[in-house]
Amino acid sequence: MPIEIPKDKWPGKIQSVTIGAAAAEGGTRTKSITIGGQTCMPYLHYEAPMPNRPVIAIEIKSRKPDDWSSLLAEVWGDAMNDPAQWAKKAEEAGADLLVLALTLADSPEDAVKAVKAVLGASGLPLVVWGPGQAEKDNELLVPVAEAAKGEKLVLGICEDKNYRTIVATAMANGHLVQARTPMDVNLSKQLNILISDMGMPHDRIIMDPTTGALGYGIEYGYSVMERLRLAALQGDTMTQQPMMVTPGFEAWKTKESKVGEGVPESWGDWKARAINWETLTAIALVESGADIVVLRHPESVKRVSEAIGELISV
Repeated sequence: MPIEIPKDKWPGKIQSVTIGAAAAEGGTRTKSITIGGQTCMPYLHYEAPMPNRPVIAIEIKSRKPDDWSSLLAEVWGDAMNDPAQWAKKAEEAGADLLVLALTLADSPEDAVKAVKAVLGASGLPLVVWGPGQAEKDNELLVPVAEAAKGEKLVLGICEDKNYRTIVATAMANGHLVQARTPMDVNLSKQLNILISDMGMPHDRIIMDPTTGALGYGIEYGYSVMERLRLAALQGDTMTQQPMMVTPGFEAWKTKESKVGEGVPESWGDWKARAINWETLTAIALVESGADIVVLRHPESVKRVSEAIGELISV
């Protein structure tokens, strides 16, 4: 006698969002990325097909970072001195899209120059982050948005302190926003409401609920993402945005990834441990519903891409 697997039918649907504009759309990208569109919980293929697979972004910087692990400096080499060269290497490493992080040392002219260099070096869709201070983010992202009008960039980090300026410039120049909040379902929903109230279409908002690394709060981050997805599928329109998270940033700031000396011998090989930390953090978040994961090491990109392939082929 055949066994019938019970299936849930959800009234809600995750918003589809497209990043990057080709020439026909007024941009210069050679490809665009569409995320979201799900109608069931992650990877329950027997309930509904998954319209768009999760994608991997690689983070690069406008200036060579002095606080990144030497393991990352080793693998990226001299490309870290030039965002255009770094973008090319990141594309070769298998990135689906790029994240260019600006710094506090950048002037508006520096920021525009870096963005234009990356856009010229790679045809991948682009996410541009400010340095993380509200006033400086506004100072840099407004001219960047204007200089790259029509490219459908994702501008971040859009938070409760600075969302008005970033949303306004994104709307005026045809871009998207990355809405980041601390790990909390209600805060994520509230920021989406505030952004939507300004007139930003839902297909130009990506949620960033933040998370912790493996061993550093990932359980709570996983739970928040899961609850956001459940609320969305139950019909809450203000939680139906696709999700983007930063396991690379989180994993590489942990002691287990950053430190190679003065640690217990039982921790094992430093490089293997660091890559495993980033990979396992990212895979857990993909399984919790992340549509974009931002990574730093090429080997992690390869492993996470393989894991995604296995998840969507089941």
